Amino acid sequence: MQGFSPDIFSLDLSGRVALVTGGSRGIGAATVRLFQAAGARVVFSFRQAAEQAANLVAECGGSDCCTALRQELRTPDDGRALVEAAAAVYGRLDCLVVNHGIWPPHDAPISGMGDGQWRETLGVNLDSVFGLVQGAVRQFEIQPAGSGARGHIVLISSTAGQRGEAFHADYAVTKGALISLTKSLSSELAPRGIRVNCVAPGWVATEMSAAALDDPERGPQIARAIPVGRAGTALEIAGPVVFLCTPYAGFISGEVLNVNGGAVLAG
Repeated sequence: MQGFSPDIFSLDLSGRVALVTGGSRGIGAATVRLFQAAGARVVFSFRQAAEQAANLVAECGGSDCCTALRQELRTPDDGRALVEAAAAVYGRLDCLVVNHGIWPPHDAPISGMGDGQWRETLGVNLDSVFGLVQGAVRQFEIQPAGSGARGHIVLISSTAGQRGEAFHADYAVTKGALISLTKSLSSELAPRGIRVNCVAPGWVATEMSAAALDDPERGPQIARAIPVGRAGTALEIAGPVVFLCTPYAGFISGEVLNVNGGAVLAG
């Protein structure tokens, strides 16, 4: 094939540094493991799961190639601070995966949802993302550019951001905003060599969804609504995330990649 070079088109991310937010467990931890397996050095954030974070660092080979940073993510300042700290660990930053987020598990009708819940969900799921993205773009632009893309940003949305979710309007609003942010950032940043894409998972078997998926009545209902017949695994989400940070995805920008077992067919 004309122009094909095995050295360029490779899943090898050696020399790259990735930051994964909310990386101590679930989709985040699977993403950390895949980046490390591809040869990248990884910095990931955690808020409370210190033991799980330490175990993951050890599993990935220790501080020479993997570092955990405790960081609250509620404000733009929190996001910018995390990027600055992450870039300082290994001297650069090439990939940002915005994976952290909260989903209040109790149903909250809009007529009774408290201001505190609304603000907390938007703060964690959206305000901090602004700071993360802003900090990452600044970092991409000040460091020497290598071959290929200058930097990669992958935002983790949700099917809730595409079709809404009754009694969880706060969560759905933030995930819908990330889709809009992806498209806006792509239009702005692709000409500057920065690729911005989004992965929108459906139901995934993680700690956050365990209560619903393990419920003897609701779990089977959820599975029946998914054409492949089951919830996804964290690894099945992490794979597409890491792929979007490789040269194979060099012509993908502003895309919302649905990884939901066929449950929501959104273009």
